[in-house]
Amino acid sequence: MVELPADFPRRPAPWSTSLDLRRSWQATTEGLLNLLFPSRCVSCHRSGGLICSACQDEIEFIRPPLCPMCGQATSAPRLCPSCRRTPLQIHGIRAVAYLEGTLRTAIHRFKYSNMRPLAAPLGQLASEYLAQNHLPADVIVPVPLHRQRLKERGYNQAALVANEIHKALDIPLMDNILIRVKSTIPQVGLNALERRENVKRAFDCTQSGLKGRSVLLVDDVCTTGATLESCSVALRRVGVRLVWGLVLARERWHQP
Repeated sequence: MVELPADFPRRPAPWSTSLDLRRSWQATTEGLLNLLFPSRCVSCHRSGGLICSACQDEIEFIRPPLCPMCGQATSAPRLCPSCRRTPLQIHGIRAVAYLEGTLRTAIHRFKYSNMRPLAAPLGQLASEYLAQNHLPADVIVPVPLHRQRLKERGYNQAALVANEIHKALDIPLMDNILIRVKSTIPQVGLNALERRENVKRAFDCTQSGLKGRSVLLVDDVCTTGATLESCSVALRRVGVRLVWGLVLARERWHQP
């Protein structure tokens, strides 16, 4: 199980009691499985779980003060220069930790090497964060892959993480209401403007019953927020009231 450090900022959430019971059951189950089938850490390759305790301790969490919109660490709790210049069309984005070291390795293996069991520790990481840092969430919606990309990869990593959050916190999961209607080129290597243009109108929402509800979008990594923003626009077109994004990791931002 991935634990947040003791000094990490904590806010009580309505799912805390339920999470404690689920965590106890999960720990017992994982202990038995590890005893029978010991797994090796994806980062250091020692036994002790897919992300061992020593490597868990190396994960650097993103701490306040934050930009209230994009969630980047800032020198003060106010909009960062980027969000002041070009506000995102989403109520807010939060990332659990920096995309470095152990977490970068784990997400890369999870996403590109068919390491689907990593959904459990990574999903636990997101669940712990959400239990301690409440975000509005009537329903969880994973960022979808285009059908061709899904066919090639065989699974949607965001959906697997979202399912782990759903199981841990008992928040309803709707993984088929948001669809990717445009096959886009990879965002890697594109600047912020190109990323926004690349995913513009790339998503559509098939569910009008979410009017007035709060949606938590879940993805693995956020860079500029363009993908989450495009999803938010699609959801708000059908009347969704609040859209927040939660991702496992983002690159460290060096404020000029």
